[in-house]
Amino acid sequence: MKRRAATAIAVVGVVAAGCSLSDGDGGTQQTPTVTLVTHDSFLAPQEVLDAFQKQSGIKVSVLKQGDAGSLTNKLVLTKANPIGDVAFGVDSTFASRALSEGVFEPYTSPEADRGPQRYAVDPEHRLSAVDVGDVCVNVDTNYFTTKGIPAPETYDDLADPKYKDLLVVEDPATASPGLAFLLGTIAKYGDAGWKDYWTKLKANGLKVVSGWEEAYTKQFSGSSGKGPRPIVVSYASSPAAEVGDDGKPRTKALLDTCYRQVEYAGVLAGGKQVENARKVVDFLLSQQFQATVAANMYVYPARQGVDLPAGWAQVAPLPQKPQTLPADQVQAGREKWIGEWRALVQ
Repeated sequence: MKRRAATAIAVVGVVAAGCSLSDGDGGTQQTPTVTLVTHDSFLAPQEVLDAFQKQSGIKVSVLKQGDAGSLTNKLVLTKANPIGDVAFGVDSTFASRALSEGVFEPYTSPEADRGPQRYAVDPEHRLSAVDVGDVCVNVDTNYFTTKGIPAPETYDDLADPKYKDLLVVEDPATASPGLAFLLGTIAKYGDAGWKDYWTKLKANGLKVVSGWEEAYTKQFSGSSGKGPRPIVVSYASSPAAEVGDDGKPRTKALLDTCYRQVEYAGVLAGGKQVENARKVVDFLLSQQFQATVAANMYVYPARQGVDLPAGWAQVAPLPQKPQTLPADQVQAGREKWIGEWRALVQ
């Protein structure tokens, strides 16, 4: 998992068009290829993709386009001539932009009523929820134990002088988790208070970096990178990737600092493989695929009744009361908030 665990291995098959299948009468028929446009963190077991191809007769060609923000920007810029047929990875911080730009077409998957509709953001069902990956502050528990000071627990704690020069966050203009953390503080403190809060964070030695990988693997002391800072903005599921030989996680997510982040899939408007793209959306919501997302992408499945890896309930529980903002409010305020944040923090 590139954005959440440096040790995950990508086993995604990227296949080319133009292959053939027997039609049963000695002839051949063209095998349809659906291009799935996604972010760099998309991972899926090859055997699961192979099983889908065998069952459906559809090849899936995976086209990666950076993080969630870069993916959304590319889909918007190419909407007149889509670069694929279906997209996965536009998350709840960017969904409103993709919808307002007409990137996706309506489609209600028969699998959506198994849980994904809980996270619906569009009455036309142009997007279907695939997974949940709440953004939360994470702490290096060993650091605080060694120093003999309590770890922070809340947003307010992060501005306490005892945690000066300990926090690293991602830039909300360039990284999805950074934007989610900013939105979480806006939801928590409101328009009247969030800028004062960030002023306090800056005065307390806040460090800002461009993306999750730099923050987590290079700056954070609890990861494999052994960086200098023991507090980082990451994900509620990140501690599941930091379990030591003793079976205990080296890190902890602060569940009172979480913002709900949902990743969606949808059929691209103007794509060439509409019917087959719908089948790929069905596949992404299916029990078969949903059972792989926790172990491979370190996110929680959107589908109900899917078992999580052993230990997740203890080391990486799904936050029960995360911060949220309505999609229309995010769409209306996103650029203004990012601009105000830049003027204040940078």
